[in-house]
Amino acid sequence: MGQVTPHSLFSDFDIELFKAGKHFRLYEKLGSHPVTVDGVDGVYFAVWAPSAKAVSVVGDFNYWMEGEHPLNVRWDASGIWEGFIPGLKTGTLYKYKIQSHIGDVKTEKADPFARYCEHPPKTASVVWEADYAWKDKAWMENREAHNTLDAPYSVYEVHLGSWKRKADNQFLTYREMAEDLVAYVKDMQFTHVEFMPVMEYPYDPSWGYQLTGYFAPTSRFGTPEDFKFLVDALHRSGIGVILDWVPSHFPEDAHGLGFFDGSHLYEHPDRRKGYHPDWKSLIFNYGRNEVRAFLISNALFWLDQYHVDGLRVDAVASMLYLDYSREEGEWEPNMYGNNEHLEAISFIRELNTEVYGNFPGVQTIAEESTAFSQVTKPVSMGGLGFGMKWMMGWMHDTLEYFKKEPIYRRHHQNDITFSLTYAFTENFMLPFSHDEVVYGKQSLLYRMPGDEWQRFANLRTLFGYMFTHPGSKLLFMGGEFGQSSEWNFQQSLDWHLLQYDFHKGVQAVVRDLNALYRSQPALYEKQYSPEGFQWIDYGDAENSVLAYIRKGHATKDDLVVLCNLTPVPRENYRIGVPKTRQMKVLFNSDAAEYGGSGMGVDKVAIDKTPSHGYDRSVVLTLPPLSAMILR
Repeated sequence: MGQVTPHSLFSDFDIELFKAGKHFRLYEKLGSHPVTVDGVDGVYFAVWAPSAKAVSVVGDFNYWMEGEHPLNVRWDASGIWEGFIPGLKTGTLYKYKIQSHIGDVKTEKADPFARYCEHPPKTASVVWEADYAWKDKAWMENREAHNTLDAPYSVYEVHLGSWKRKADNQFLTYREMAEDLVAYVKDMQFTHVEFMPVMEYPYDPSWGYQLTGYFAPTSRFGTPEDFKFLVDALHRSGIGVILDWVPSHFPEDAHGLGFFDGSHLYEHPDRRKGYHPDWKSLIFNYGRNEVRAFLISNALFWLDQYHVDGLRVDAVASMLYLDYSREEGEWEPNMYGNNEHLEAISFIRELNTEVYGNFPGVQTIAEESTAFSQVTKPVSMGGLGFGMKWMMGWMHDTLEYFKKEPIYRRHHQNDITFSLTYAFTENFMLPFSHDEVVYGKQSLLYRMPGDEWQRFANLRTLFGYMFTHPGSKLLFMGGEFGQSSEWNFQQSLDWHLLQYDFHKGVQAVVRDLNALYRSQPALYEKQYSPEGFQWIDYGDAENSVLAYIRKGHATKDDLVVLCNLTPVPRENYRIGVPKTRQMKVLFNSDAAEYGGSGMGVDKVAIDKTPSHGYDRSVVLTLPPLSAMILR
């Protein structure tokens, strides 16, 4: 039998916190840690397996032989097994062989706290600890200014495996993306990137949303230090980093968290709360203290160890409701007789409290598709405590409107204006995400009606409307240059399209809108406040025209936005304005350099003719299918 020396990184206080569900730095204790004990180098292992009868470490160092290196169970009823194995070092492959008290079941599991994993389809954990010298001090000291709610927040959503690939269709590495991706995002003027899940996952078609290695960046693209290098490079270029984070469910893979020690350890034992019928996956037991500590520790881990600036929390709606995607009889009401998942709601509030309490310069963003109230209100005021929430209603209504032939849009004016009736009930982010360009929905470009010219003009107008609508922004990769086909996770984006002027024009529109969003305080200073928006005219359904004002702290910064949502130019169109001086056109999506008709002027004279409740007005030509921003 191999040598296992009793050793522990846990104090009695650590154990008390763990049992109470209040230990939120568990990654410093559980898992595998290279340490020196009595002058001998080796690795300390610790795993939570309260229903285990025996636990041993198996790996490449003992020919994967069960029982060669058994761990010792702690005496304090914590369910933690631990021990020190001398001679092991970084790079060692291992798993835990667990024999359960329940039915004498034996399982072989990857380490839930592993910092690194084998390249899929292999599934072993890897002992990993390496120094990384961060160079993003300037960003970290000032990031609160970049991430605050009254700053521009424009997110480029990226799937690392398919943004760009090599000529032989092989992945770019983290370090290669630190050159190509960082330079591109900076050129396009996005303020942040959001990575679809980077935590280790076994199955490529899950896009990363079925996690098995919660503490390990996927080895598909390199080592943990390589991923830190990518984050570092983004920060040094002034770009924030958001990670997709999935506390809502996990897969049933044999090496994963499911049935971990022969019992329902991480998942809820009642299938009505513990199994997700849509995703054929398991749901965390949010009422179990140690599971809450595992998840909150994981959230803090990425903020702490990887300098991440925000977490976009996936599938929040599925956590909030007991009857989510369930038929009658497939769920049980809570103690008050309704459908709210009280343990999950409590968990979410504690998560956000700990995130903001420990990392005040970051944001949590909820992907939440229902009318659940106060998602972005502070926990102290009875809210869930998120910083932002995806505005799924706006996304749906906007895309439904834009896919209609323009001749019919006059009958659907309310669809495009309705979002402003609730735009300030939450801190909303406007998302055109990966979910909108898969499963037969078509690309954004091919959602647009009409001939080629009209498709591109519609898309340019859509982006002009999006960037002037209150709220922060998110755009999935490829949308910014008018990707023609649906997203395919198995191949690169169609970068060759940028040889064509229409696609280059869309890319230029997004670049310029990002630059305007960042430079014009009226577009961001009050983006979550009704004081930052005012209609001039939302009722011109016959012409399908929208006219509104965006406001910052200073009235001199106010902007007027005009959207003509038909291919018919509107000549001699009068709009009331609150200004007394000449107005300058800052942006026109119909400009020739974008592939438009080139209609419109640079400056507009204001006269004293009253209109729309204002003493003064302007008369101008609204180009076809266009969004214009005037200052």
